[in-house]
Amino acid sequence: MSKPTSSLTRGYTVAFTSAAVLSTTAIFIRHLTQTYQLPALVLAFWRDLFVTVTILIILAIFRPALLRVSREHFRYLILYGLVLSLFNSMWTLSVALNGASVSTVLAYCSAGFTALLGWWLLKEGLGWAKLLAVAISLAGCALVSGALDPSAWRTNLLGILTGVLSGLFYAIYSLMGRSAAQRGLNPWTTVLYTFCFAALFLLGYNLLSGGRLPGSAPQPADMFWLGRAWAGWGVLFLLAAGPTLAGFGLYNISLSYLPSSVANLIVTTEPVFTVAIAYLFLGERLDWVQILGSLLILGAVILLRLYEGRSNPGAQAVEPA
Repeated sequence: MSKPTSSLTRGYTVAFTSAAVLSTTAIFIRHLTQTYQLPALVLAFWRDLFVTVTILIILAIFRPALLRVSREHFRYLILYGLVLSLFNSMWTLSVALNGASVSTVLAYCSAGFTALLGWWLLKEGLGWAKLLAVAISLAGCALVSGALDPSAWRTNLLGILTGVLSGLFYAIYSLMGRSAAQRGLNPWTTVLYTFCFAALFLLGYNLLSGGRLPGSAPQPADMFWLGRAWAGWGVLFLLAAGPTLAGFGLYNISLSYLPSSVANLIVTTEPVFTVAIAYLFLGERLDWVQILGSLLILGAVILLRLYEGRSNPGAQAVEPA
């Protein structure tokens, strides 16, 4: 029996709202790195810490049972948190170096990496549709990052590497999200513990590197880089409470009205929203080569979503980050 039209309309509205909210992540990060010169890894630490504290308070009040985790899952969540810390590090650095638009699009080349890693590690099928999507996705990444221009490797080597690595670590994060669902872990419990462990790893990156890692705190006191810039702290908190928690919450709500394959496909519009917002508020513009690359990446993601939706219509999508 098909769902009523009103429920489908509500589902589509919530899913598109989720995509729009999630798309502001890079905008907030870009604002903080440009306006306050906030080091990327310091920003990533505070973002993950604020997410942890916020969701801890919410669950403690409304769903305290979700705070408990069995010992068998604890090591897995630590590893999951490590992967999230690496993804957040590369992603935040990419936004600082490449801009909100380019970094968001590059993160979506994770679709190609996910297909390859799923075939390699999880023995998932790799049919013609997935192979085509991988080829299209990687070609799009090359165009968006400027990797085909030899001069870009001299002037923006770190930007290219962080952009591509953010996609790779996002793919690993996505695969671990599938595994967490298969282990029976509640999504909110997973988010709480992975962000908690990610914050601890990021604290270590900042304090133990002595400023040698790109984007890390030059010295321990710089963990409080924003000082008395209360507006900056407010934006940092909004980054955690808005795009991260509200975006994920809306996405989960949309799953009660729509099949996961449809909701996941709608969230694919996130880079479109980011590019539009970055153009309006940050003055960022993609050249025609980058626009072509963006279309290729989005096309590859859509192809994979449609393929996976047909081959496994009951599969649950991975939560947005």
